[in-house]
Amino acid sequence: MRVLNPRGSLLLACATVAALALLSSPASADRRPGSQGGTQATGDRSGTALTSQVTYSGNTGGGGGGSRNQAVTPVGDWTPPACWYEPRTAEEFAKYMEDTYESVVNMPGQHSYAKTSAGQTREYYKDGEYKNYNIKKSDEGLWWVAVRDEDRWMEEAAKACSEPPAWVENGETPDLPNAITPEVLAQLAYNQIHVPDTEVSLAPEAKSKVNLPTWAWLDQATFKPVEVTASLTVNGLNISATTVARPDSLTIDPGTKDATLHPASGQCGLNGDKGVGEPYAKGKAGQEPPCGVTYLRASGKSAYDLNATVTWKIGWTGTGQPEEQALPDGAFGNNQDVVVEEIQSVNR
Repeated sequence: MRVLNPRGSLLLACATVAALALLSSPASADRRPGSQGGTQATGDRSGTALTSQVTYSGNTGGGGGGSRNQAVTPVGDWTPPACWYEPRTAEEFAKYMEDTYESVVNMPGQHSYAKTSAGQTREYYKDGEYKNYNIKKSDEGLWWVAVRDEDRWMEEAAKACSEPPAWVENGETPDLPNAITPEVLAQLAYNQIHVPDTEVSLAPEAKSKVNLPTWAWLDQATFKPVEVTASLTVNGLNISATTVARPDSLTIDPGTKDATLHPASGQCGLNGDKGVGEPYAKGKAGQEPPCGVTYLRASGKSAYDLNATVTWKIGWTGTGQPEEQALPDGAFGNNQDVVVEEIQSVNR
């Protein structure tokens, strides 16, 4: 792999062009909603910003039948990459660099130092060490360039990929942080996973009573594994990874300290292949539910804000990695209003 000589003037030139590209309107990925559908970033350009050429399929959002799907949030401090490095053909890289140069020099009111920096960068790749962006060597390697998550482009993490473009010959491994690999694809797929809306069934459904258990459950029909596959194909390079999220448990927060949880931890595990908890049935009013809550005080004129959060175990397989590897757990929760009334008694 050949990387730019880290001379101060050249790095400054590259940084200037990159900053201007970041300030331009981010290209809009081709979003195609659908629970089995397609969120796809095709590599089309708006302005000079590079868009991802990674494609996604699977549970990437949307949903039919009135259902809503939501993204999972990683549990802990880990987050999927906000920027990474992807390969481009010499022809694609040349077009990007020329478009960037034209955008900078033709921008009204542009500072002269920015035009100079853009010119220096263009000269290095077109007329300097690489000779016309290595187009004559297009069958010998690929350019690896920084790409950011368009939904997170203002985050500091999206600016972390500051290495200049690198020419990598076929068969060599890019010496770049977060260069696309099956594992990085799996992490990007994690960021695209959407899971069913977590609205638990409650009994009593409309209004609960003080000191009487409220049963809670999630049906297996909406509580099942979901997956997303991320793929990248460029000039003979074909890699992919599939990330799978499997429901693991349901955690209930009753929205008040004046409540008893069932079980006491508030964490309800899987009920075999039937989902979480157990649906209420006639005759069970005096029983303790396997999953639920008993409110000890009425909610008054308002309602308690019950939160139900599902934890998902997440793993991936991919090119060269048939054995599933773990990724950090994910979670998604919803709030539901629960009205709790006092039990009315009749004195005779």
